[in-house]
Amino acid sequence: MSEIAREIAGSKGRYVLQQDGAEAELTYSIASPKLIIADHTGVPDALRGTGAGAALVERLVADARAEGVRIVPLCPFVKSQFRRHPDWADVFQ
Repeated sequence: MSEIAREIAGSKGRYVLQQDGAEAELTYSIASPKLIIADHTGVPDALRGTGAGAALVERLVADARAEGVRIVPLCPFVKSQFRRHPDWADVFQ
């Protein structure tokens, strides 16, 4: 799996995974210094079934833990990943 980059611009952020010319992303809004809202995960057909979406959510969770941030899972995919991982409850609101 390729490296996941993190981009922040003002009150918006995103995680980007590029592989074989395709780009998957997870976008979020920064609600406060300790709260972000995961609002969209997009995985192109070329990367479906590769675990790209799950890798983006795992990076989001790891960064939230490291930074003491809570996540509101507005995105249906992020919400479904949270349901599969009850051990992530410490970072989800």
